[in-house]
Order: sequence, then structure tokens, then C-alpha cells
Amino acid sequence: MSLVQTGAKKMWGYRHVILIVLWLVYIINYFDRISVLTFLPLIRADLDLSHEQIGFAASIFFFAYAVAQVSAGYLADKIGSKRVMYLAIVVFTAVTFVTGLVRNYTQFILLRLGLGLGEGHHFSPANKTISDWFPKSEKGRATAFFSTTWAFAPAIIPVLITYIAAAMGGSWREIFFVLAIPGLVGIAILWYFVSDKPEEMLAKGRLSQEEYDYIKSGLVTADEDNVKKLGIGVIIKDPSLWLYSLQLFCLLAIYWGSTSWISSFLFEQHGFSLKTMGLLASLPYAVAIISTMLGGTLMDKVFHRTKPVALISFLAAIPILIYMGQIPKGSTNLLILMLILNGFFVNMVWGVIYAYPQMRYPKEVIGSAVGLTNGLGQLGAFISPLAAGYLVHKTAAGISYDNVFLMFAGFAAVAALVTFFLKEEPFVIKEDDGNKQEASASL
Repeated sequence: MSLVQTGAKKMWGYRHVILIVLWLVYIINYFDRISVLTFLPLIRADLDLSHEQIGFAASIFFFAYAVAQVSAGYLADKIGSKRVMYLAIVVFTAVTFVTGLVRNYTQFILLRLGLGLGEGHHFSPANKTISDWFPKSEKGRATAFFSTTWAFAPAIIPVLITYIAAAMGGSWREIFFVLAIPGLVGIAILWYFVSDKPEEMLAKGRLSQEEYDYIKSGLVTADEDNVKKLGIGVIIKDPSLWLYSLQLFCLLAIYWGSTSWISSFLFEQHGFSLKTMGLLASLPYAVAIISTMLGGTLMDKVFHRTKPVALISFLAAIPILIYMGQIPKGSTNLLILMLILNGFFVNMVWGVIYAYPQMRYPKEVIGSAVGLTNGLGQLGAFISPLAAGYLVHKTAAGISYDNVFLMFAGFAAVAALVTFFLKEEPFVIKEDDGNKQEASASL
């Protein structure tokens, strides 16, 4: 590495501005979805819904979200990440505002579908932007920092909105009117600070030539003409693509299954008040901010691979999740400990798992790769909350979520098993003897 590139590596650069803006805008995204999940117990009572109906309402969001991933990744590759993120934030801001007006189950389902389609066009373009702006040596930490959005947001949002709701007399509807304001802020900062490619900011004078050279020297790339010709066909024959999708399916099933039901679990099985429930629901995610960054740092600085961190995360999560649902009512200190451990180990893997496609596939198809795999993975987020609604049951002591957490532990076990078989080397495109392009994975 040259002295110029070494200096670019050490300095604060415009790539970090891009990363912070993406982080802030995604926090806004999470305000909307976490607010709905936090108030599910109140929405259920207000609309007179069953646990099964609430489970379906929580899950249908992720079905729409999964479907949107594929088109989001394709559009990001074709028309640019920034335009697709604009579309996403406009739609989910409008839907969030209207959520405060919902009056029946049908309206609630339609709004959940709309929110899923809107927010589903946000992640893949954001991930592609990180891929285009950060070299391979920084992808673990950059992706880990971005991934703290789904730790930081659930850590602060339940506390903030439950206190606001309590101050408003316990009403949940007004929160969704207020949340339209951050959406407008997100549109403004996205427009001013973010560009699809470093070349655009180099031309505007915001990016130095030294940083530009450093970024470009560390990107995973391929022959652009060949990649454009083949499109997603470059990578769909890679077995690791499908194994990775299953790994992501399991992780998202754990994360969104527990996130969808954590407030109800604390409210119903353990009998906490609205304010206390909000504080306790935030605990796993407050710890996750630290563990997510730790996972990315371990990948970049210690292991230089994704698999060791993923195995630590999934294997440690199994006994924690099994025991979580067994904690008796009144054992508050024990519950707090398990919430902390759960948040630490389940979330350690985020930066690593979303850095994996950036490490393996050419940047020219990364949007499509992330869109496809995240679309398949998000089906786990669709199935898990729905299944959990049927696994909640009554016992002599009251409502129990023990079977729900056993399901989450099963997902962790499958994810750990799949991790052993993933290949981590960069995916290679080569020509065969007949001058025909084909894709192959280096072994």
C-alpha cells in the first residue's frame, strides 16, 4: 500500500459521512416499524384482536418486506441506490402517518403491507452504497456500524415512545403522526450528503483524490462488461449463495420473531407496566450496539473471516434462548441478565453476516445479490412472528412464551450448522474454452 493510501486509510474521510447519513436515515426507518411492534399489546386491545391475528399482522409486514428486497436490489443496480432510497422513505413516512388513523383489522393489515413494501426498498440500496464506498479491509466495521441501527433503534425507541405515550394519557395513535417529521428530515439529508458512487463526490470536490484511490483499490470487482451481460446469473449457481440465504433466514427469524413479541412477552407473561416494559424491551438492543461493533472488529482485525464470529454468535445463543422462556414470573434480576446475554450474542453477527456478500461477490452485482438473499432471508422474519402467535399458550400461571423461545433456539442451531459449509473466498468469473462466460467459486 502506498503512503497516500495509508494516509487515506487512517484519516476521517467522506466515506464516513456517507456511512453516518445512511445510519441516521435507517434509524428513521426503524422508528416506524419498532413503534408498531412496541404498541402491539395496546393495538390488540384497541382493535379487539387475537394473538393469532396480531401474529399475522406482524408477519405480513415481513412478507411484503421480503418481496420488496428483490426489486430493491435490482433497481439499485439499474437506476442507482439513492433514487430507490428516496422512494422507500417517501412511502414509509406516508404509511406511518396514516397508521395513527387505523380503525379495524383489515385497515391494519393493508397498512402493514404498505409499510413493508416501502421499507423493503431501503436496505439493499443502503448496503450497496456501503459496498461502493468502502474497501474490503473496512467492510466488516462499516457494515457493523450500519448494523447497529437495528440495535440502537430498538434500544431507544421503546423507551422514548412509551414515555411520550404515557405523557399523552396512554394513547398510541398520536405517536404515528409525530413520526412523519423525522421522515422529512431523512429526505433532506439523503439528498444533500449521499451519492451512488465516489466519482460523483470527487467531481464536486467533497472527496479527495487520495481517498478516492484508496476506496477504488480495495473494492471487490470483476470485468464490468461481462457482469452487465450476465446480471444475477453470475452468482445464482453458487451453492454458498443459498446457504447464506438460509443462514440469514434463521437469524432474521430469531431477531424479528423476538422483536415482534418481546413487548407482549414482558407485558403478558411477566406482568410489567407500560413504562417498565419499554425499558426492559430496550435492554437486549442497548447491549447489541457494543456486540455488533465487536463482531465487525473481530472480523476485520482478528479473524479476517466471517465464519468464526458467526459460530460464536449462534452457538452461544442456543442455551440462552432456550432458558429465556422458562424464567418464572417475579425473577426480574434473572430476566434482566438473560435479556442482556441474549442481546449480546444474537446481535454479534450482524456486521459479519451483511459483510459476507460484499466480501464474496463483485460490486457490479452486489445490489442484486443482497436483494435476492435478503428477500429470501426476510421470509424468516415473516414466518417467525406468525408461528410465535400460535405457540403462545395459557398455563396455570398465565400466558406462556416458552415454546416461542424454543423455536428461536432451533433457528440458531440451524444457522450454526449452515455456517460450517459457507465458502468465504471471493467469487470468480471466468471464461470457458468455448468463449462462453460462466461463474465459478474459488475453492
